[in-house]
This record gives sequence, structure tokens and C-alpha cells, in this order.
Amino acid sequence: MRFMERWRCVSVLALVLLLSNASHGRDISVQHSQQTLNYSHTLAMTLVEYASAVYMTDLTALYTWTCSRCNDLTQGFEMKSLIVDVENCLQAFVGVDYNLNSIIVAIRGTQENSMQNWIKDLIWKQLDLSYPNMPNAKVHSGFFSSYNNTILRLAITSAVHKARQSYGDINVIVTGHSMGGAMASFCALDLAINLGSNSVQLMTFGQPRVGNAAFASYFAKYVPNTIRVTHGHDIVPHLPPYFSFLPHLTYHHFPREVWVNDSEGDITEQICDDSGEDPNCCRCISTWSLSVQDHFTYLGVDMEADDWSTCRIITAENVRQLQKDLASNIIVSKHSVDVTIVEPSSQTY
Repeated sequence: MRFMERWRCVSVLALVLLLSNASHGRDISVQHSQQTLNYSHTLAMTLVEYASAVYMTDLTALYTWTCSRCNDLTQGFEMKSLIVDVENCLQAFVGVDYNLNSIIVAIRGTQENSMQNWIKDLIWKQLDLSYPNMPNAKVHSGFFSSYNNTILRLAITSAVHKARQSYGDINVIVTGHSMGGAMASFCALDLAINLGSNSVQLMTFGQPRVGNAAFASYFAKYVPNTIRVTHGHDIVPHLPPYFSFLPHLTYHHFPREVWVNDSEGDITEQICDDSGEDPNCCRCISTWSLSVQDHFTYLGVDMEADDWSTCRIITAENVRQLQKDLASNIIVSKHSVDVTIVEPSSQTY
């Protein structure tokens, strides 16, 4: 059943994407930093585990970093802040990875029960908001607001500031998958503007386009240490559609893409050019072969939520359980963890 729903979703989108892929015109130039970017497979394997773990619905296990996805390359991670917005179905965490000597920020993507509608809606999202203090830069207001106009921005920036006070001016690495990758992009840009470009790194997995070419140019300037990992025939990086014949109206990815393909257990990783829209990377695949299935696995790691219930219902239930565990002193932690919860009543704890 889930396979058939995903196939119908691809079929609906195919007609629009055929127009996108068949569009003729001059590809838009994106200005970029001269900094040499080094892609690390080992780092990607670590960060994809963080991007997967933030989907976990057991907040107590996430708080104590004992969840089923809180192991392997992320063992020893020290949680500093757990952020849950029940009203907007948002979840994120901030902590310290001692092996990387970095602060990690991970933001959750869309949950499975609403994924099909979310992918369909991506076609029609308009560039309807001018990014502050960036002339001609346009983004989608929904993507922008999910980070900037919710508890995420305040809670994440506060947690990063506190962690840097405790551990020194160590680097910040931001990650997320799908819609979580879109929000992670705005988070990384926000942090880079305030902390400096050399202090912030971004690596996302299967994220959609979020802005136009002007925005992509600014983004490449402020967050030069950026990797967008795409997987095989994943449909989401192709959305919202890119139309080269509408240079000032179309969405445009910021660089740099790393296109991952796997076949019979062998993984190849192609580092793409600095245009953000390399025609020899994931853009080269046929529209009819685009896959929703490829969106849910990255580098062999499951990127789906562990519970397919309605987001607000399951999140509210797990918030209540976490609050109960915290109140009863069941949770034993070696260090202090800030917990920020926004209920539908807009109360923050």
C-alpha cells in the first residue's frame, strides 16, 4: 500500500517535472566561494546517523542518547538541548560530538504520514518572500518561517551559544533530512552570519530547493562549507521544480551537491560542480525514474520516522511521557540538558 501511494505521488509530479527537465535556456550563474571544499565520507556517515536519530519519537531515549539509532558512529554524543514544538510538528536537538570536536545541530524532517501530501505541495510553493538584507534573494515563506518564526531559532541559537561558552569557540555542524534539511539550511545561514562563515558547516540529505539563484549565491558566500547529499533517484531534490527559462523566478539549489548511488552494495559518491545545478549529477536522471523510495534511505541509513501516527498525536504523547520521566527522576544524566517544549497552547516549558 505504501509503495502504491508513493508511485501515484511520483506519477502526479512527473508531468510538471517533465516540463522542468525539457526547459531550454541559459542556466543561471551562481557566485561561489573560492574556498576548496573537502568532502568526507566518514563525516557524512556520522551526520546521516544524527539526521536519522532526530526522527525518533521516544523523547526519553533521545534525551539520554540511548535510542536504537543513538549508537555506532554517534556513541558518546552529549545532548545539550532537546527541542519539541508539538503545535508545528517540529523536533531538533543540539549537543557536542567530542570525536568531531564540534557542536551538532540536527533538525527533523517531515513524518511519514504526511510525506505524500508534502511532496505534492512542493510543486506549487512560490518564491514569495524576500530574504532580509539580501537584495533580490527570494525564498519560500513556509521554509523560512519553519525555522525563523518558530521556537527553533531561539532555542537552537541559545543552545549553541551556551555550548560555545562551555567548550570554547568550536565549530558548529548543522544537519537534517528532507524538510529538516531545508530548515537546517536557514539555521546554518543564521549561525554563519552571527558566528562567522568559518565556524559553521552544513550537510543535508535529500533536501528540496529553498530559494532562487540570488539566494543561492548569498548562501554560498556565507556558508561555503556546505554539502547537499542526494541519493540515486530521490525525487525531493528535484522540487520545487527548476526552470532555466525563468531565471529570475525559478528555484535554484545552492552548491555543493554530492550525488550518492548504490548498486548491489557498492556506493559511489560523485562530487558535483559549484553551480548548485550540475546537469551531470542527480539532474541527469529521467523524470519517470524518480523515486520516493530513495528518499527514505541515505548511505544505508533509515531516514523514516519510527512511528507513522499523526505527528501531533504521537509527539504530544511522547512529550507527556518525557515530562513524567523528568518529574519522577527516572532519568539519570551526567550533565544538564535543556528541554524546550511548545504545546498547542503555545506554552513553553
